[in-house]
Amino acid sequence: MELGLYTDSVPALTLDETLDLAVEIGCSAVEIAAGGQSAAPHMDVFSLVSDAKARAEYDARIRDRGLRWAAVNCSAWPMHPTHGAHHLEIMKAAVTLAGQLGVDKIVTMSGCPGEGAPDARLFNWVFYPWPPEAMDMLARQWEETVAFWEEFVPFAADHGVTRIALELHPMHLVYNVPTLRRLREAVGPAVGANIDPSHTFWQRMDAPAMVRDLGDAVHHVHLKDVSYRPEQVALAGVLDSRPFADPDQRAWTFTTVGRGHGPEYWGELFRALSEVGYDDVACIENEDPVQPAVEGVTEAAEFAKGLLTPVG
Repeated sequence: MELGLYTDSVPALTLDETLDLAVEIGCSAVEIAAGGQSAAPHMDVFSLVSDAKARAEYDARIRDRGLRWAAVNCSAWPMHPTHGAHHLEIMKAAVTLAGQLGVDKIVTMSGCPGEGAPDARLFNWVFYPWPPEAMDMLARQWEETVAFWEEFVPFAADHGVTRIALELHPMHLVYNVPTLRRLREAVGPAVGANIDPSHTFWQRMDAPAMVRDLGDAVHHVHLKDVSYRPEQVALAGVLDSRPFADPDQRAWTFTTVGRGHGPEYWGELFRALSEVGYDDVACIENEDPVQPAVEGVTEAAEFAKGLLTPVG
């Protein structure tokens, strides 16, 4: 396995500063955001798609440093009643760019539809099997989502993108192993998982168990951690809607890799990845609200390098 950097982790740095940092902390690959829920601080995907000279120069800045592409990221929200159409444009541009660069993987999200009313403005995420009308809505959402991905997967394949790594992210229809398997069975093996333990931690899922269950459906990995505040969990539970801006008043917050869960847990995750034959990149994604970004990714890299082992 290789160590990579998801460049949104250091949004205040320029692209060149970010690439230099990736080399400095021992990464061999980078994952760069095209947009969607990301402000895409290091890429103008539409300009790169339309300008071959700019695209070649951009790619050279990565490869001249001895780095490779881990994936093109597009943390989009397809089917969102308000933003979905624009996010779909970004997703298609991300796929097109990946194909132009010879990158066979994008990282994105499944999306979650609204109820379908003409004036719907928000998605509706159903996570509780009650009341009956919510389950009826969920069934309609699955029909819409499967139809969307039945069209998008062939579009990606036509551009040489054969791995679509869906981040198992709450608020999206695909957010755990059963929902990923349901979509994968409907649209095929091009759709797989981006294992980001930070979102599994607070839902009380076990990332190594997920990896072992999914096997070759693991297409990508993010390294991001979570810290709990037991006194807040006791009062608010994990479905805590209080703002991230006040981490001391939340049940859990994102944190630098290794600060929330130690080497025993992360070592078990890397062992699971090796067992299922995952021989690709694990990308640092840092959203620690307290620690400075560069300091955080540097610390995360040192932690991860001590645990990563080659497959076999």
